[in-house]
Amino acid sequence: MQPSSPPTESEIPQASHWGGWQGNLKVLAIALVIALTTRLWVAEPRFIPSSSMAPTLHIGDRLVVDKLSYHWRPPHRGDIVVFHPPAQLVDLGYDGRQAFIKRIIGEPGETLQVKQGQVLLNGQPLAEPYRLEAPFYETPALTVPPGYLFVLGDNRNDSNDSHVWGLLPQGNLIGRARFRFWPLNRLGRV
Repeated sequence: MQPSSPPTESEIPQASHWGGWQGNLKVLAIALVIALTTRLWVAEPRFIPSSSMAPTLHIGDRLVVDKLSYHWRPPHRGDIVVFHPPAQLVDLGYDGRQAFIKRIIGEPGETLQVKQGQVLLNGQPLAEPYRLEAPFYETPALTVPPGYLFVLGDNRNDSNDSHVWGLLPQGNLIGRARFRFWPLNRLGRV
């Protein structure tokens, strides 16, 4: 019995170039669907463009916004939320697709007032270790109706928020800021 010689190139079955590309395109399509689904309904990255949330968030910070949790629980005081501008701002020329980021200070049924540099919640001073400085402005007492929130930036004196334009409809919420992924030296929960 003679040893067999290796097959020649013409004898080796050739995989179709198209078959290889089809497999790669399927993987790419699946990855794209997963990425779009995640961004639309689960979480999305956001960039901080202003100092309105200083000292908590800085210009250039990049965050992951959780878009699911408010389907299971209502927003609460202290949550940092990302939202589309309310109608008052759209009427002033803001793009309705733009995103704002602020902290929830008042929930439905609560009465808020800013007086003598202090936020009063139901007549009592609200402890706010996160704010940059005391507000230089005052607001009249206001009770938050169902379906709305009172939001303020942590940089109270440099923030376009509820003290300027009023209450935020909860339907404008995009999600809750959960995690800072950039810069790396500030990586962590927000």
